[in-house]
Amino acid sequence: MTARGPVLVTGGTGFVGTHVVARLLRDGWAVRTTVRSPDLAGEVREAVGGDPEFAVATLDSDVGWAEAVDGCAYVLHGASPFPADDPADEDEVIRPARDGAVRVLRAARDAGVRRVVLTSSFAAVGYSGTTRGFYDETDWTDPADDNTPSVSRRPSRSGRRGTSRARADRSWR
Repeated sequence: MTARGPVLVTGGTGFVGTHVVARLLRDGWAVRTTVRSPDLAGEVREAVGGDPEFAVATLDSDVGWAEAVDGCAYVLHGASPFPADDPADEDEVIRPARDGAVRVLRAARDAGVRRVVLTSSFAAVGYSGTTRGFYDETDWTDPADDNTPSVSRRPSRSGRRGTSRARADRSWR
């Protein structure tokens, strides 16, 4: 199979990231993925059953992002902090997620990346539940639900704003 790409997948150590990297490799794409430390490369190789290229970059720093996107045609941005427990200050999660996404977008723009796909957290849709058995773009976590962790309250509103903006942008093209 001929290699296609390269594709940068951010968050290659995460649950979703490892599955995306594995699928892209299986489908013949050249893949680069970000890790917070080069020490994590072996763990990722084992999880994905292949040998992607690695770039060290973190959401809280500009360092490494230009190199991470260099030569990539596509970026799949899935990196985001997801703590096991509600943080004392929700900005411990929101700030690096937001600022990291901006870093990735700027680096991609500056490198001439053709397309960027931004993923969101299940927290944006999943805490309010659905009776349909699946979730889509019409589902949003209700910040007023008692079972919604505080850290998921602001991202769901931000996600709605982003989705509304994307729909508006598509409408005038």
